[in-house]
Amino acid sequence: MTTTPGRPWYADLVLPVLLGAARTTYGEAIRSALGQAGFHDMPRSGARAVGGIARNGANLRNVAEELGISKQAASQLVDVLVLRGYCQRIPDADDRRRISVGLTERGRAAAVEINRAVSRVDRALVDRFGEQRVRDLREVLGGLAALGDELEAQHHPST
Repeated sequence: MTTTPGRPWYADLVLPVLLGAARTTYGEAIRSALGQAGFHDMPRSGARAVGGIARNGANLRNVAEELGISKQAASQLVDVLVLRGYCQRIPDADDRRRISVGLTERGRAAAVEINRAVSRVDRALVDRFGEQRVRDLREVLGGLAALGDELEAQHHPST
């Protein structure tokens, strides 16, 4: 990577590259924590799915939306998580066609480790940059996500 003398290494990178590198920091912390806790068989996207299910509960559409993947890919991921003991499929009592996805005891334990890893990285950010700058970062990233929704709506208006 080429940098301009006198400028920080990140100044000449486009934001998508920086966002990817930042996401990698969290991903590595999560994978390390899961490995140390004995969850060596968590699929690569599994931690995001388990974390999302722990926060919100889920059906396949929720898992697909959270990960930005198709319902078919979400179903395949959930199949793997079920086989490895992290999740269970729960039929809806009122509508047998609807299936919710819940965490097993093992899945809840993995979710705790995921949350701890994220919290450690968050604390390191606060220690390095201060609470206000981290709040500002969250606001900017939230604004970026909202901008994406707005641009998507402009390109694919509802009929």
